[in-house]
Amino acid sequence: MTVPTLSGQVPARAAARPTLGAQLLRRKPIAQMVNEAEAGQGGPRLVRSFGVLQLTMISVGATLGTGILVILGESVPLAGPAIWISFAIAGLAALLSAVSYAEMAGLVPVSGSSYSYTYATMGEGMAWICGWCLVLEYAVSVAAVAVGAGQYVNESLAVFGTALPDALSQPPGDGGMVNIPAMVIVVLATVLLVRGAKESAWINTAIVVVKVGILLFFCAVAFTAFNAGNFEPLLPMGAAGVSAAASRVFFSYIGFDAASTAGEEARNPKRDLPRAIMLSMLIVTTIYVLVAVAAIGARPWGWFDGTEAALVKILEETTGQPWIALVFAVGAVLAIASIVLTVLYGQTRILLSMSRDGLIPAVFGRVSRRTGTPVAGTLLVGIAVALTAGLVPLGSLADATSIGTLFAFALVNVAVIYLRRTRPELERTFRVPLFPLTPILGALMCGYLMANLGADTWVTFAVWMLVGLAAYLAYGRRNSRVAALDEGEYRELSAMSLTSKP
Repeated sequence: MTVPTLSGQVPARAAARPTLGAQLLRRKPIAQMVNEAEAGQGGPRLVRSFGVLQLTMISVGATLGTGILVILGESVPLAGPAIWISFAIAGLAALLSAVSYAEMAGLVPVSGSSYSYTYATMGEGMAWICGWCLVLEYAVSVAAVAVGAGQYVNESLAVFGTALPDALSQPPGDGGMVNIPAMVIVVLATVLLVRGAKESAWINTAIVVVKVGILLFFCAVAFTAFNAGNFEPLLPMGAAGVSAAASRVFFSYIGFDAASTAGEEARNPKRDLPRAIMLSMLIVTTIYVLVAVAAIGARPWGWFDGTEAALVKILEETTGQPWIALVFAVGAVLAIASIVLTVLYGQTRILLSMSRDGLIPAVFGRVSRRTGTPVAGTLLVGIAVALTAGLVPLGSLADATSIGTLFAFALVNVAVIYLRRTRPELERTFRVPLFPLTPILGALMCGYLMANLGADTWVTFAVWMLVGLAAYLAYGRRNSRVAALDEGEYRELSAMSLTSKP
């Protein structure tokens, strides 16, 4: 029998489909994932053009800045001066999962990130749940971050004595009608991604250099006003406050997995993806803790309650020079643009993988022969995110991104344990240290942080999952390419995976 491929047209064998329970447990062979990535989906494939520098900058660009530039004012009142400890705890939780991502990225160098890792180890059901969580993580977090652009645009304009009216710079529910800056940033990022991944990566690298520079500049200025007394008492809200803040600022680390979505566009993914993930985590955690310490040292923790664009205001009050605040505010807008660009990139690549498997419409998986990017899918995602950022009150939906992210991270930790036990012969370019302790701690830490999120967030997440279940039963269940294989073909593909190195 000829070994079947999962890409392309789905065979019309509805009668041969497995039962729902059996379909949910069907795993996708790793070798088949790699073969499909090389062959494309009935057309051109993604272009391999990224080295370790671009991959690291994608991860840093998607991660660095969110918690500091957008939610610092909301997180400090929860933890008090110990907010830097909250960032360290969240960073440790992310690092435990990051090492698992690094092993899986070298083992399964495709675009699907944790969705693909879960499909290879736990089956279609868990893969769909993971993919649906990633839609929440990426698309909603892009919109939530873009919303913060309005306040920094106004901080820039304030130097010239003007500002955008709230109706055009704030989201609905916060006194606005449409957030124009948020929509503009998402549209510009979409246009750039459509033009080409290589061009987007180099522009992102330049923006990340600027972003790191302005944050280090902030630290240099803030430390001139450093007051050690601002750290007393260190834990005014107790350990519970530190844990609650850690759960919230974990949102700041969700971007590091963006590098793993570039598995099909890396020149040497098995070598470079693990390096990029680990290097980006080191850079981001160091800068977050440094900026948090500098900010608290410059201002008492109570000052942050309700303060928007806190870092800009610290610079204004410390230096008395409006041009310094202008430079930082413009840099902050660029930093947000970098996050939007890289996270939006990651979303389109995950949807490409899900489309290749037949779980969502094929339009998201079509790669343009001219640009080497999924143009149609990128435009659809960009339009949806721009409208969400500009017109939809995100509220608790934005907080629910943390649950979706933590759940996906937990699954990757479990995937590492599963493949170490069942596929020890596979070549691994990076191995999780202290196995199995590290992935177990990573999964437990994710569960702990999930438990610290509020009841409203859990309710929102549950509703999101119910919507995802309905979408799977309505479309994915009937169009899955893995489920379309009869039992003999499925076993043959699985056997091929067992005897072939990816």
